Amino acid sequence: MKQLLNCNCLVTRRLFGLLAATIVLVPSDGFGQNMDNLASGASKDLQAAFAELSKVRGEIEADRLPLAKQITELEQKVAERRVEFAKAQRVQENQLVELNALKTEAKQRGEEVKYIESLLSEYTRAFRSRLNFVEEPRFGPLFESVDKAAAAADMAPAEKFTARSILLTAALKRAEGALGGELIEGRALDKTGVLRTGRIALIGPVAMFSGSSGGPAGLLQQELNKADPSIAKLDTALEAASRTLVASGSGELVLDPTLGNAFKLAAMEESLFEKLKKGGIVMIPLVGLGVAAVLLALYKWFEFSRVRLATEVDLQVVLQHLESSEPEKALQHVRSISGMGGDLLAAAIEHIDEKKEYIEEVLYEKMLGARMRLERGLPFLALAATTGPLMGLLGTVTGMIATFKIISSFGGGDPKMLAAGISEALICTATGMAVAIPALLFHAFLSRRAKAIIGTMEQTAVGFVNGLPATREEGPGF
Repeated sequence: MKQLLNCNCLVTRRLFGLLAATIVLVPSDGFGQNMDNLASGASKDLQAAFAELSKVRGEIEADRLPLAKQITELEQKVAERRVEFAKAQRVQENQLVELNALKTEAKQRGEEVKYIESLLSEYTRAFRSRLNFVEEPRFGPLFESVDKAAAAADMAPAEKFTARSILLTAALKRAEGALGGELIEGRALDKTGVLRTGRIALIGPVAMFSGSSGGPAGLLQQELNKADPSIAKLDTALEAASRTLVASGSGELVLDPTLGNAFKLAAMEESLFEKLKKGGIVMIPLVGLGVAAVLLALYKWFEFSRVRLATEVDLQVVLQHLESSEPEKALQHVRSISGMGGDLLAAAIEHIDEKKEYIEEVLYEKMLGARMRLERGLPFLALAATTGPLMGLLGTVTGMIATFKIISSFGGGDPKMLAAGISEALICTATGMAVAIPALLFHAFLSRRAKAIIGTMEQTAVGFVNGLPATREEGPGF
């Protein structure tokens, strides 16, 4: 078709070219002759063009069937390629579905791996906490390798699991060996702090030690800030039983139901002197203040308990003797009353011939003297009740200063180094309160007792003055 179109275009172009050449080149006087020549030439060219057109059409007709066949084959191939593309697209979609399923499964497997790792970590912590303290040297390297594998970032999960699963094997072996008890080699500190080597009989939570060559034996306990276990202090019979059990593998079991807590509590027991010694230098005046307050309180209580006051019966007897003009008998009866009450009435009887106002002044003077004697030393108890907490606070401040100095010098990692300063602070505070509270109670009790004695003496004096006979002889000052 393309060749046919090219041929038609060629014929058309030749006709138009021939006409243009005739119009331009032929003169007007030979126009008729030239037109005949031109028509003859154009007819030849047209025939030649039609001949060429027919030839081209023949060629086109000859090529049409192969081209149509070739187009059909190409269309068939295109259809086949489309089918293959659709099939490949379906395969790709299926592969994407499978890939998503694999991703989901991989995520689940990853979560399972994390869960298994968490179980291994939890089991490691539980296994380590269930171990007896004497087994730590034996399993220490194993725990170190397991912890290193768990923290390694460049190891695959399978490698981590293989490295950490060694702990499971070791735990199973330990469980098998623990059936019926186990004998292991170990070390322990004796009573003097010397490290001894020997054998350890591990029976459940109980660990019994026997030193080599007849060394010390007994139950093992773990003390604070000591890397090795210590041999608990036992009597001779229990030490012999421990040595026999460890040496022969059979015998009496020395059992501690508290699992070492009894030994810890026994080690924490301190005498009063040791507790006071931890308080520091402030404890010396503080304890002295407390002792002085207690001694003074006991002395005043003993003094008050010996005070005998005149009763109403005694007062009536004295007044009756005075009314009968028998002052000697009254004075004799009053002197039989020892203490402040008798002295008060005796001073009044000695001035019986004076005016009442003068007798009242004498009685008032005697009561002032008695008040001073009764209240002597009581302000010291009040001072002790006030000063005790302040001195305790002073010890607290000095103890905290010592604690901060230790922290600044050595850090706060070792609690034993801080115990001295903290003990000094707390013991001083407790001792100050222990001094202040009894001193305050003693002061309140003795003050009320002194006021009660003074009140009774005042009542006796008023009763004596009011009960004097009206017909007695009064002195010249009346």
